[in-house]
Amino acid sequence: MLPPPETIRVKTVRVACDGGGEIEPALGHPRVYLHIDDNGYVDCGYCDRRFVLEGGPADSDAAGAAH
Repeated sequence: MLPPPETIRVKTVRVACDGGGEIEPALGHPRVYLHIDDNGYVDCGYCDRRFVLEGGPADSDAAGAAH
């Protein structure tokens, strides 16, 4: 399994992704709304970006700070 191409840390469990960012939004994908469940992250089905909830179980920065 390949790692996600981009990981974005967020503060809310509801996120939107349109594939935009460094590329023009018109070259991205339709905007989709995603919900982060108990696992602490969600992957976009179009561009494979991973959205990680800050302080959640999948947040490696928070895990590193706790040790």
